Amino acid sequence: MESKPAYGTAVTSVEPPEHVRATFGLREVTPIPLGDWEGGWRLGDVVLSPVIDHARAAWSATVRESLQVDGLRLARPVRATDGRYVVSGWRADTYVSGAPEPRHDEVVSVSMRLHKATATLERPRFLVQPPVAPWVDVDVFVAADRAAWEKVPLRSLRAGGARLSTSLDGRRSMELIGQLATLRKPVHTPAQLVHGDLFGTVLFDGARTPGLTDITPYWRPAPWAAAVIVVDALAWGGADDGLIERWSDLPEWPQMLVRAVMFRLAVHALHPRSTPQAFPGLARTADMVRLVL
Repeated sequence: MESKPAYGTAVTSVEPPEHVRATFGLREVTPIPLGDWEGGWRLGDVVLSPVIDHARAAWSATVRESLQVDGLRLARPVRATDGRYVVSGWRADTYVSGAPEPRHDEVVSVSMRLHKATATLERPRFLVQPPVAPWVDVDVFVAADRAAWEKVPLRSLRAGGARLSTSLDGRRSMELIGQLATLRKPVHTPAQLVHGDLFGTVLFDGARTPGLTDITPYWRPAPWAAAVIVVDALAWGGADDGLIERWSDLPEWPQMLVRAVMFRLAVHALHPRSTPQAFPGLARTADMVRLVL
């Protein structure tokens, strides 16, 4: 399984400070770095992870504290001794064993089960707010998501003075976004709370139930989240071409796919850590999506 390009949140390798460990009741436990928790450190049965966006981290903790999902081991938040979810930019969760594996159809299945459970959740206020300069990493993904759905892709970004990529692959990404936008049709599947970044974040541990450490929230139709998994798996995960067809019974599947690939292309065009090596897989996936429209 190829790794997804490092567009995601920049994380620190610095181990959690002593006062953070103490506040979570972990003063006497030696931290061990983990590779699959975005900068997380394991301390016994607890993982401390750096937090980039406090509001999203607190929201995720609140949801994961009580959410029940069939066939999914979900990391539960561990509150600090004073009841907080986040302390000095760190959060704590129960450790979930496993590692990402190229079991792409199973990840899509996890998506469908998870989003059945999240369908009743309300839209968080922070998902309504537009990115405000100076952007942080999370704003790139918010902006890219909007670009894939707005009537004229990237118009609001250009109007707001956002810096778009001037590299060759960045310009090609924007050209592809414009071409794919002409293939969109209105969708009628209702939006709901979904996890928009499941590829590479579902943990497998042999025959055990899959695990999940966090929820990256978006307000989009559930099939769109599945389409993002498929796009990522085809672009960077070595998935077979039949993956698209195997999930074609999902509602408005072709339109979800086109918006998913537009989203990833927009991330590529906007993210300061985008690399040229990530583009060919996206371009190939865009060509495959055109064939199903």
